[in-house]
Amino acid sequence: MDIFLTYLLASGLALPLGVLIARLYAAPASPFTAGLLRLCGVDASRGMGWRQYGSALIGTNVLLGLSAYLIYALQGALPLNPDGIGNMRWDTALHTAASFITNTNQQHYSGQSGLSYFSQLVATVTLQFVTPAVGMAALFAVLRGLKGQANVGNYYLDVTRAVGVLVPAAFVLALLLTSQGVPSTYGGAKVAQLMEAQTVEGKAVTTQTIPVGPVAAMVAIKQLGTNGGGWYGPNSSVPLENPTPLSNLLSMTSLIVFPISLVFASGLFLNRRRFGGAIIAVMSVTSAALTFGAVMAERQPNAALSGLAAPGGNLEGKEVRLGTDATALWASLTTQTSNGSVAGMHDSFNPLGGLVPQLGMFLNDVYGGIGVGMINMLVFVVLTVFIAGLMVGRTPELFGRKIEVREIKLASLIILLQPLLVLGFTAAAVSFPEITGTSNPGFHGLSQVLYEYNSAYANNGSGFEGLGDNTPWWNVTCAIVLILARFLPILGPLAIAGLLASKKAAPETSGTLRVDTPIFAGMLLSVMLLLQLLNFAPTLVLGPVAEQLTLSQPASPTTGVQK
Repeated sequence: MDIFLTYLLASGLALPLGVLIARLYAAPASPFTAGLLRLCGVDASRGMGWRQYGSALIGTNVLLGLSAYLIYALQGALPLNPDGIGNMRWDTALHTAASFITNTNQQHYSGQSGLSYFSQLVATVTLQFVTPAVGMAALFAVLRGLKGQANVGNYYLDVTRAVGVLVPAAFVLALLLTSQGVPSTYGGAKVAQLMEAQTVEGKAVTTQTIPVGPVAAMVAIKQLGTNGGGWYGPNSSVPLENPTPLSNLLSMTSLIVFPISLVFASGLFLNRRRFGGAIIAVMSVTSAALTFGAVMAERQPNAALSGLAAPGGNLEGKEVRLGTDATALWASLTTQTSNGSVAGMHDSFNPLGGLVPQLGMFLNDVYGGIGVGMINMLVFVVLTVFIAGLMVGRTPELFGRKIEVREIKLASLIILLQPLLVLGFTAAAVSFPEITGTSNPGFHGLSQVLYEYNSAYANNGSGFEGLGDNTPWWNVTCAIVLILARFLPILGPLAIAGLLASKKAAPETSGTLRVDTPIFAGMLLSVMLLLQLLNFAPTLVLGPVAEQLTLSQPASPTTGVQK
């Protein structure tokens, strides 16, 4: 029932939201928005070419990233720190700034004890609004280029519009979450008296310190903005972040509502509703398959507890109040988007259950992050049109404009960047066991390392948390992957759109390859899956598949141990 309600509610909200967003970006700047930008020295009516747009995007993100780094590194001396949290170490601050500036929220620290209220609100939550807004703005710049407009828009106006959509949505969700019991306070941590004293390291403990704070505000935008992470280290598995069935439903729906709405908005903005429908069909079929795989895998018992646990699904690393299905659904949806927040420990999933999040992040366009998910899908559309053109012996065209050598080179480099970074850094990490910090040897240890870099590249942020990742190696290498994987796959499609916009559109005829038919949708799905399987299947076979085959071997009749 959770699965059905989540998809139904998300679809019902996404369609009108998509219509609203498409109309917003098609209209001229409102007097209020234009006046606000004028106060900041920006002329909202002044358009930009794709190079100017890309430069503005990079420039503002560099300034925001540096500001965030300084806040994290100096938070001990800043206000709104009632719990006296100290400065972050340089490499942790670097990784954290890179993580939040890229809409990833990969956390190598525990949220409730690693950041002060000032850091959470001024740096983290601010970036959680700005970075999805940047992704949405970049999408509409690309769409304008595909429509043949050399003026791809005004970056500052586009970002302001996106923030104007995200803020009221997050405000409403924060109120709903607060009504369910999610903390919303500036007070310090609460101290509770234990009903029974505990002994920890030889000392008697009679109280428990419970961190609180303006949790609801952060949780709302972390879900809606495909940010991920959480106020608390274990994210939404903590009852304070996700206390009730209703909060769980709202949170899961929020994971995908904006990514789906932007697919609808893209079709409307391009005046090609059937094309938008074809894309949403490809994404939804893939999403359903991944969710089915995750749920069925986690309904299987945990092989490590064979004969020791009650019959049923794998409850290791899961909240009993959520159960296997809801936790698997969350894991599937959070990695289909670039969200990455968790409601259970992915490291404790069955091997094939842990394979599903990996697949979602390798594809990186099953709904995807706000704006960037659709941008990633458009790259596959360009490649599919090219392949289809070669198959029928025609010059490939997209929306009447020829796809030529430069466009295909850029699209190919974008696709190849992912295996280069993910597999390259994975190979480097496992070559030096003393720096990997894995808690498991063999197949699962490889999966832990692969997942970390896969999550960083997909701007996802979730992790197999058996990994000791708060070290200079992991912080620096993941920061490199985060930054390259965020901005190059935005700038590349922006350049493709700019190049296409400079070409004369040919009228569509009966011989034109249509990109809004079920046949093209099927071919797009095939190209997408084949390319990513060719890139990553060998590594997955050495990780989760090999682990599953090992666990599936029959146990010895004398020792009960699997052979």
